[in-house]
Parts: sequence; C-alpha cells; structure tokens
Amino acid sequence: MTASTRAETLGPILEGSVPDPQAWELCVAPMIDVTDRHCRYFHRLLAPKARLYTEMITTGALLYGNVSRHLDFDESEHPVALQLGGSEPQDLAKAAKLGATWGYDEINLNCGCPSERVQKGAFGACLMAEPSLVADCIKAMQDAVDVPVTVKHRLGLDYDDSYDFVRDFVGHIHDTGCRVFIVHARNAVLKGLSPKDNREIPPLRYDMAARLVADFSDSVFVVNGGLVRVEQCEEALSTFHGVMLGRAAWHTPDVLADLSARLGHTEQRVNDREVLEAMIRYAAGQVEAGVALRHVIKAMLGWQTGRTGARRWRRMLSDAKALALNDPQLLAQAWAQLS
Repeated sequence: MTASTRAETLGPILEGSVPDPQAWELCVAPMIDVTDRHCRYFHRLLAPKARLYTEMITTGALLYGNVSRHLDFDESEHPVALQLGGSEPQDLAKAAKLGATWGYDEINLNCGCPSERVQKGAFGACLMAEPSLVADCIKAMQDAVDVPVTVKHRLGLDYDDSYDFVRDFVGHIHDTGCRVFIVHARNAVLKGLSPKDNREIPPLRYDMAARLVADFSDSVFVVNGGLVRVEQCEEALSTFHGVMLGRAAWHTPDVLADLSARLGHTEQRVNDREVLEAMIRYAAGQVEAGVALRHVIKAMLGWQTGRTGARRWRRMLSDAKALALNDPQLLAQAWAQLS
C-alpha cells in the first residue's frame, strides 16, 4: 500500500498538527541498554529514513549528570528523538530544552515502562493513572521547545481492559495539542510481572489501539508491540500511521533493511557489504576516541541471523579476548566466516 493510499484509508491529518505524519512511518523503539548512539548509527545504515529513539533518559541524569554522555549523537542519526523519563513538569521542561538545544528532532515522554525501578521514581507506565499530571508535563515541555512533544504509552494498567481508560488518557493529552501517540498495544502489569514478561504476557490488542485512530482522527498513531516480520508491519500500516519495532530491531536488525525497501524508503535494499564497511570506519573512529569496541558493535550480533555462518559471526563478535584487542577489523574477520 502506497503512502497516499494509506492516507486516504486512515483519513487526513489536520494541516499543521504535526510537521509530517509520514515521518513516523517506521520507528525503532527506545530500549534501555540497547539503543545507545552506536546502535542508532548502525540502525540508520540499515534504515535511512527510520525515526530513531534514544534509551529512556531520566530528568535527573540530564539535570545532574554528564549531559554530553547522554545526549551526544552522530548527525547521520536524524531524525532522532529523545525519550525522557520523569514526572515533574519543570524538570521535564528543562530536560526537553536541553534535548532541543542538542539538536533532537522530537521529545518523547515515557508513559509505558513497567519496571519497578521506574515505578519507584513515579514515572513510566504508572503515569497513566495520572493523566492530568501527564498533561501538565506535556504542556511544560511544549512551552520549552519548538520540536514535537510526543507520548509513548500502554493500553491500560494491570488487568483493566476497558477502552474508556486509554481513551480518556489520550484525550487528556490530546487537549494539550499533542498529536503524536506511540501505543504499545498491551497493558502494563505493575505488580508481579518483570519488564520481559510485560512484553510477552499481557495480550496484544491491536483492535483497541485502532479505535484510538478513529476517535482522534487528527492525530498520528504509531503501533508498537509484537511486530517482528515485514508482513506484520505492512498489515499494521493499513490501520496505523506508523509502526515501531523493538526487540525485532535488536535480535534481527536486518528486518529494518527489508522493511525500508518494501516501504520505498530506499530505491533498493541497502547493501550489506557497504553497511559492514561503514561500521568498520565508524568503529575505527570510536576506538580512536577511546570507546571500547564491544560497545560499538554489540548491536550487530543478530544482524546476520538466518545466513550460513551466523553462529560463527555472533561467536566471534562476542569473544572477550578478540574484543579486548579493540581492532575494528574483527568485523571483517567475522564477515569472512559467512557464506
């Protein structure tokens, strides 16, 4: 389905609501300890037009920590979004301003993470129980920056499956002028399930997420959760304005290249050899700057899944002795093991 056909199916977005609704067609989810700047650089090579998200970064880390360590990124990563974790409007406004000053294209508020650590900080998924507070947070950030301020959320909390809950939550945020919502199409169970379990056990309910598209027709909705194959994403795009891939982008990142080609983001599928050579050059620059090779290439472990020699590829790129040498040519040596 072409972008114009999908626009007719989904209905028009009000002019001026968002800069470009198609900018969210393909997104890579924010993942803690995964989507650092090296991972994002690699994903950009695979998907030239995908929207990339940072790991969730707390307001405290930005206001009292090493800002450059958290916010530095390569210019090639654009469009790139900063995801924030927090629940104090003024702190979020300051953190958002830092992100915009640093050059991020979007500021996203995390209202979906169910981990106990995040809950202790009174943010993440538990914020869905306080929509008025979330609205205050969004308004404070909107007042501080000129880039889009967006929200990533779940369908509900614990075992409350009512549509009214998520509709009212989105309604509160919509009233602030926010027009981009990333919906993980599962509930978040705050007690008794680990973050991993929360990605797998609560049932996916794409049909409920789709009701939001109909009820808030002037907004962009990106669906997240359970999307691992190109065909699934194409089907989802007949209902939603965008898809967000999480663990699939981590475990089998080549799906980003396949989907980018199918969506017409590239004239032809990216060349694996060119991606490899670009990563060798990038790794060389990072090692020269003092970054350990293991940090730079960890996102590449699952890249060649499905090819003959993929197990040797993973084994070589995770070998502690080889990584300790900090030689980017390790990538070329591992590539030579593939058929």
